[in-house]
Order: sequence, then structure tokens, then C-alpha cells
Amino acid sequence: MIIKTDQKQTTILKPISLQGVGLHTGKNVKLKFLPAGANFGYAFKRIDLEGEPIIKADAGLVTSTQRGTCLEKNGVSIQTCEHVLAALVGLEIDNVIIELDSSEPPIMDGSSKFFIEALEKAGIKELDHFREVYVVKEVISYVDEETGSEITIIPSEQYQVTTMVDFGTKVLGTQNANLTKLSNFKKDISNSRTFSFLHELEMLLEEGLIKGGDLNNAIVYVDKPLSKKTMEKLKIAFNKDSISVKPNGILDNLILHYPNEAARHKLLDVIGDLALIGIRLKGKVIANKPGHFINTQFAKKMSKIIKIERRNNMPAVDLNQTPVMDVNAIMDMLPHRPPFLMIDKVFELSSNHVIGSKNVTMNEGFFQGHFPGVPVMPGVLIVEAMAQTGGILVLNTVPDPENYLTFFMKIDNVKFKQKVVPGDTLIFNCSLVTPIRRGICHMQGFAYANGKLCAEAELMAQITKVKKN
Repeated sequence: MIIKTDQKQTTILKPISLQGVGLHTGKNVKLKFLPAGANFGYAFKRIDLEGEPIIKADAGLVTSTQRGTCLEKNGVSIQTCEHVLAALVGLEIDNVIIELDSSEPPIMDGSSKFFIEALEKAGIKELDHFREVYVVKEVISYVDEETGSEITIIPSEQYQVTTMVDFGTKVLGTQNANLTKLSNFKKDISNSRTFSFLHELEMLLEEGLIKGGDLNNAIVYVDKPLSKKTMEKLKIAFNKDSISVKPNGILDNLILHYPNEAARHKLLDVIGDLALIGIRLKGKVIANKPGHFINTQFAKKMSKIIKIERRNNMPAVDLNQTPVMDVNAIMDMLPHRPPFLMIDKVFELSSNHVIGSKNVTMNEGFFQGHFPGVPVMPGVLIVEAMAQTGGILVLNTVPDPENYLTFFMKIDNVKFKQKVVPGDTLIFNCSLVTPIRRGICHMQGFAYANGKLCAEAELMAQITKVKKN
């Protein structure tokens, strides 16, 4: 279920840059975080290409997960985006442009640590728009039958992630990691570095990948004997005079931050990949043997579910319950009177949202001419009913609503999806887009009938006190 919270969206205060080398490209790259407006989300901007194309952080744009998550649109790609995205999610930043002069963000030390530090240095500021959250109400899973990997999300009071990994090797066996709240991401997860097994490393070197690798940005677990030939290749790849294996089975020059650092990095990857869903989650993610492929497949499944729900996100209202306001209470607040009073009941009313209803009958006067023989409720009157519902929300902020009138200032992005006919019950859900200031109310309104979205609109209105003679 998609809800609008009372928490403000965020972005960064000022641009900030950092530089490094792309792990797979080996290219020097400059990354700059830039502030973005409300409802923008995350997007990458390639300033090295003509037209400076922008690629949204969207699960639908994932094209490859071989050694990191790759996005592509119109032939323009972004490689290994997950560590950057994990840092943004971990700091609860909602809107940022990530500017790059290459296809791949710098690997830094193979974690999100340096991105976290840069973003904190830039500062975080609130925006005048409320944050949306997808609240998980039922178990949702994705299973990869071939690998046995599985990701499940279950209802929870906050966003949590648990990863369980089993690499089937002596040097690195079964590990678990757990994040109970996002505020712990920086301290417990962000500095967990990427890793690879020696046999994978050999293959990647043969394929010309990991050109920007060194022993400071990836943990290498030695799961096979280290031959002289391989040792020489590693010396060249990592620009080292000598290579050796530590007693714990790791190539030298690195000390583990945690005994379960591999599982923690897998958790970091899960958070970064699930950022591609495009909305915050309220639920517990349980990932068994996660990897970029199953992470992004799960993200695609969630995106599809949320898209459908966003289209048909009818509030769960019991029409038989006692309303918060009946028609008499509504008329005490609104100046509208029949036949122009378009709402009958109000079921929910808070500081930032309102839910109301209207029973549509054949007795409505507008059906006489719209249309003879085929009665259809005019779309403009659906919007008017939506606005009256929103009027309840804004007038509820003053102690004497009977002394105020509500006037339209603007209507944007109006869409009609379904016909409304006699016998339908309209459910209206209006919520604030920005806080009410100086009597100006900016709302997003939805109208539902028969379990489906039939109209939506963005409304702006102002309340004005009636002058007494």
C-alpha cells in the first residue's frame, strides 16, 4: 500500500565532488552529487556525452548484472551503480543527480564509505513535499530456481534487511548480516567492501575486466592454490612487487573490518539494488544467497506491483462504518448546498489527508443532459467533488471554518481513467503535496469507483475569510 507520510523529502544542500577509478573500466572518473527537486528521485547524468543524457535509477533499465548492476537507456550506460545508491538510501536522501564523466562511478575502497562522507559534507536539507512509502501488507517473494537464491519481503514497522550467504568454500562459508534500521547503515554496513574469489578474479582478468582494481578496493578470497603464473598476473594487475596469502585466506594488504564483511557487503548491494524500485519501503527484506541478478529481478517485480497499486490504490474504507463527518457536519463546514454539494461522508481526516465519498444516483440533475440514454457523470464534476473533499482538509486547519471560503487557484495533471455511472460509489482521497502556508493548499487528489481509479488531479486552492458586514 502506498501512503504519504508526514516526513519531508530531502536532498543535499550543495554540490560535492569526488574522484577515483572505475573498477571495471580502469578510467579516472569524477563524480559530482547535485541537489534535485522534490519527486525527482535518483538519476545519473553523463556529462562526457553529447546532450548530457540523464538515466534514471530505474529497475526497468537494468541490462546487465554480471559484476555489478548496469543501467542502459538509448545506448547510454551506467555501470556498477549500487554502491552510490546504497549510500543515498542509507542517509535517507530522496532526490539527487549523480553527475559522471564516465560510464562507471569510482570504486573508491569498494564500499559506500566515501560516498557517505561526501554526502554528509554536502549537508542534507528538507523539501516542501512529503515522502511516499510503500507499506508491505503481504509476503512478496522472488526465487531463482537455477541458483536457489531467494528474496522475500514481509510486513514490518520499518525498513529492515537480512542477508544470508553460503559460498560453499572453506575459506568463506556461511555468513549472515542484519540491518534493523536505516540509521545504522553508516556505522554497520557502509564501509563493507566488495569481494571476489580468486577463480573469479582470474576469469575477469582474462576478459579484460577489473582494470581499476587494486588490493585496497576489493577483498580477494583465495579458494584455490596460487600458482606462479597467477601470481605474476596479479602482480601486474595490482601493480605490486609481491603477492601473498594471509593465514585467513585473503590476499595481503587488507584487514577485514568485520568477520562477516562479505555478508555485510551483500546487504549493502541489496539496499543499493532495491533503490531502483523508486520508492521507500516499509517492510523486512530477507535475502538468501543474494546477488545483483536476483536483487534486480526482485526490484522489477516490486516496481510492477507498485505501479499497478499506484494506478488502483483505492483506500480500504468500510462504507458501513460511522463516518467522521456526515452530510450535516459537511454542510456546517462547506458553503456548498444541493444540488452542488458533491460529497456525502468523510471517513478519515488528518493534518495531511482526507477520505470522503459520494453515492451517485440517477436522481442527479446532470444525468438529464449527460448523456440522454447513456448517463455518465461529467469529469469536471468528479474534479469538483474531489476539490470539495480537499476543501474539508484545508478548512479543518482553522477554528471557525464557517467563516471561510475555498477558491481554486490551479488544476494540473487531470486524468480520467474510468466512467462513473448511476449506482457507483465514489471514494475520494486527497493528500497534501506541500504543507499549508498562508491559507494555500496544494493537494494530490484521486477518485475511485468499483475498486478502480477513475480520475486524478493536482489541485491548488486558497481559503479566504468572509468579510462580515
